Amino acid sequence: MASPSRGHPARRGGSQPPPPPPPRKKTPKKKSFLARLVRGTLVWGLALAILGAIFLGTAVYMTARDLPNFQTLKSSQQGQMIVVRAMDGTEIVSLGPSYGKWLTYNEIPPVMKNAMVAVEDRRFESHFGVDPIGIARSLLVRVRSGYFREGASTITQQLARNVFLNNTRSFGRKIREGVLALALETKFSKQQILELYLNKVYFGGGAYGIDAASRKFFDHSARDLSLAEAAIIAGLVKAPSRYSPTADLQAAQNRARVVLSVMAENGYISASEAAATDLDAVRLARQKGQNSVRYFTDWALPQLDFVLPDTDEPIEVWTTLDIAMQDNATSAIRANVPDGAQGALVAIDRDGAVRAMVGGLDYVTSNYNRAVNAVRQPGSSWKLFVYLAALEAGYAPNSKVVDEPVTIQGWSPRNSGGSYAGEIDVRTAFAYSKNTVAAQLGNEVGFGTVAAMARRFGITTPIATVPSMVLGSSEVRLIDMTRAFASVSAEGHSIEPYGIVKVTASDGRVLYRRKPDPGEVLVPQYVAAGITDLLQTAVATGTGKAAQIGRPVAGKTGTTSSNKDGYFVGFSSGLTTGVWMGRDDNKTVRGLQGGTAPARAFAAFMKTAVANRPVEKFDTDLKLPEWQLEPDDEHLTSDPDDYYFVDEDGNLIDSGQPEQVPAPRYDQQPPAVTVRRGTAEAPRRGGAEAPPAANDDFLNRAIGGDAPVPQPDPGLRPAR
Repeated sequence: MASPSRGHPARRGGSQPPPPPPPRKKTPKKKSFLARLVRGTLVWGLALAILGAIFLGTAVYMTARDLPNFQTLKSSQQGQMIVVRAMDGTEIVSLGPSYGKWLTYNEIPPVMKNAMVAVEDRRFESHFGVDPIGIARSLLVRVRSGYFREGASTITQQLARNVFLNNTRSFGRKIREGVLALALETKFSKQQILELYLNKVYFGGGAYGIDAASRKFFDHSARDLSLAEAAIIAGLVKAPSRYSPTADLQAAQNRARVVLSVMAENGYISASEAAATDLDAVRLARQKGQNSVRYFTDWALPQLDFVLPDTDEPIEVWTTLDIAMQDNATSAIRANVPDGAQGALVAIDRDGAVRAMVGGLDYVTSNYNRAVNAVRQPGSSWKLFVYLAALEAGYAPNSKVVDEPVTIQGWSPRNSGGSYAGEIDVRTAFAYSKNTVAAQLGNEVGFGTVAAMARRFGITTPIATVPSMVLGSSEVRLIDMTRAFASVSAEGHSIEPYGIVKVTASDGRVLYRRKPDPGEVLVPQYVAAGITDLLQTAVATGTGKAAQIGRPVAGKTGTTSSNKDGYFVGFSSGLTTGVWMGRDDNKTVRGLQGGTAPARAFAAFMKTAVANRPVEKFDTDLKLPEWQLEPDDEHLTSDPDDYYFVDEDGNLIDSGQPEQVPAPRYDQQPPAVTVRRGTAEAPRRGGAEAPPAANDDFLNRAIGGDAPVPQPDPGLRPAR
């Protein structure tokens, strides 16, 4: 008999199978928290969206109802009027909005409308005032790059901003701009909006609207704009000052090529038309009413951003400019600048007021301001800072130095004439601009000390602390060098150049008035007097003789290698003037030296500029600090041989024994770099503090110690 299956225990035991379990009662599943959160979010989001739409619709309706009509918007104008006056109240320039003729939609050339829509708002015809696709793209770029690289403002939004708002970057302003754009779209047609925009948008240089821009840049009506001209004008909206064809033609042409490319991408022109458009053939209009005074106004007017709160009311700006000086400065530069070169001039009064500024030969041809923007090498005029540092370290104009070949860190400077004068004084070395002496002095006081002195006197450009820096290898701005010399003229007090005296509203209210600035003391009086002595000698008998004007003048020439730059900076009767000449491409100018054309231009200008000022004698009297006064008081009342010394037991040491009474020497740190010299040289002294009476070796020997007698350092000269 077969055995029961092992898989059925019930059969093995003979018992009945257990009854099936009772069916479970089904209970409803609980909804997950996530599902409830999603549903709640959707419900509340929909509710908030409906409320937002109602609120936005109400805001748009109310705004559209209050908007001016089309004719009122056509007649409205924007832009701030600025009248700039010279120091005597004469109006020198009036800056403000310039409007051409109003062109209707049909009068505007299609190429102009297409260029503007293509580059500023390619979905202009399809959106409702705000472009959601553009906003999304802008946000995506923001997430990817970390900052906004492209805007999402439509032409309608730009019109709203230009007519009703300002350029303040804030979330609230963007909300108002969007509401206004929606309102404009509900009240006006696309053609009306584009007509308003093209007749009101700002194109730079005070030009509002395409007709004003066309007349300003091309000297003809906007009705006659070509494709190339339309591309240039359309490219201006993004950054009017950066892409202005009169300021930077190359930048304007590059931007116009972008416009042409976008037009081709959007089907307004073909790729072949874009490629065939000759931007170089565009003829620019000659700017009217521009002269050298615009160099000054271009420098001075941006200072309004720091002295005035935001305002769009008409203002009058009273400046420091002297009309007569400005005219004379322009004539002096043009009459003396070498052929093919440019020239610049800055004249600063004793309180920092800029009286004249010439940034180039012709503002119309080039509005680049070389007086404040060009960075060029100053040549030997930089020695001002080398000798200031040396005078502060203890040298005096009559201190002895040696003009001889030297090598410092592998660098061997040469004098201009290739000759060496041997032992001379500091005054002579400066007057004849001896490079070897300047190198020795710079090495002795430290090249970092010279750089710090230049910084102290207002040099803002980078300074390399290499040996050749003493000859002016670091590039500077003319206005900074002139400021430094003006601080010397002010007896060592700092000077801050300024151009705006006060600003008034049209009703006479004073919105800003400059307060006098006493300045800070940069160097002691004896240092300022010493360097003035040197500067006066440089003009009287040295390299700056061409700058003489029949009254005391102090100044310094500067010539760079290969005659690429010529400098002269000097002062007389409280007026400091700096002159630079050279080529913009930094090529050699034959015969250009600081003591020739720049010095002659300085003299031509200064003769008339200070003609009505009293003759002033320079303060060159050295009021030295006490430790530099020789002989000292004790020497006047006693015999130096009466000094005596005692040993550690109190016994008298015989002063007649020279080996026991060594000559005192200052505790002097050796220069950082050893320089080969032919004769002794001045000791380095730090500032106005007195040197110690004797060093440790001397004291040790004097009290009977065993230290050897110190030998004199051949690189030092004894105190006088």
